[in-house]
Amino acid sequence: MSEETTSRDDRMRGDKLLCEVFKSPRHDEMYLYVDKRDGLSRVPEALVERFGKPRSTMTLILTPERKMGRASADAVMAAIRDKGFYLQMPPAKDEYLLDLYKTPTEARY
Repeated sequence: MSEETTSRDDRMRGDKLLCEVFKSPRHDEMYLYVDKRDGLSRVPEALVERFGKPRSTMTLILTPERKMGRASADAVMAAIRDKGFYLQMPPAKDEYLLDLYKTPTEARY
């Protein structure tokens, strides 16, 4: 193992991770979490193309105890460790809201 790989593995096994969060300019509420030290280098090119030009929104320290809105910090840290990134998708739309787009509205008197 190279020294760089060893140092990456050591810092990823710890209980803290310096994380940078990027927002997609193409998709509302879609975010990409990466290790700040690696940046986007481990994110597949196809994902970056679909995501759009990433806009850095914040840097934070992740710990297993950290409260997050849509995912557990453990899950985010594990994905970054295994794949090099965590992709947070927009929340699912409620089915009744989707029906409004499928069904024409009728004038009501």
